[in-house]
Amino acid sequence: MEDGGRARTAAVGWACTTLCLVSYATAFSQGASLSACTDMMPRHLRVQLHSSNTNYVTVHTNMSFYFPGDKVPVTVRSTRDYMGFMLQARKVSNNEIAGTFIFLPPGSKLLTCFEDGDTVTHSDKSLKRNLSFVWKAPDQPIGDIKFFISIVQSYFVYWAKIESAVVAQGGQN
Repeated sequence: MEDGGRARTAAVGWACTTLCLVSYATAFSQGASLSACTDMMPRHLRVQLHSSNTNYVTVHTNMSFYFPGDKVPVTVRSTRDYMGFMLQARKVSNNEIAGTFIFLPPGSKLLTCFEDGDTVTHSDKSLKRNLSFVWKAPDQPIGDIKFFISIVQSYFVYWAKIESAVVAQGGQN
């Protein structure tokens, strides 16, 4: 093959690779994929999971218990900026996603994993640090819950399923 042919082949290969990576990178810039609903793991190329014990993010609420139908404020605080996230409430008893989010900060949107509005994710890749949400408990009793968040600091670095303290369901026997 002559030098011009090799250069042309290399240029075409480089262009195809670049286009594929750019399109893949922007695929998650508007929120987590539905494929992440169950395990809350990002679906990026070659991502590096960090231990949830060494994260810089806390998820908490000012309520230690709730009743069916209650609105529970949830705050995510961070000492560093991050781009993406996925937030869910899950039953302690069986790890099922529960309830719906009814208040979201800018830069986030609802995602329907199993029921409308049961998950929140980022809607853009702007840097985020401290976010506030409101979660509405189902009208029927579901038991104790925890909030879980996965944080994507960059395309290659993330923390999965950082958890809050247990929020107990009030009025249980």
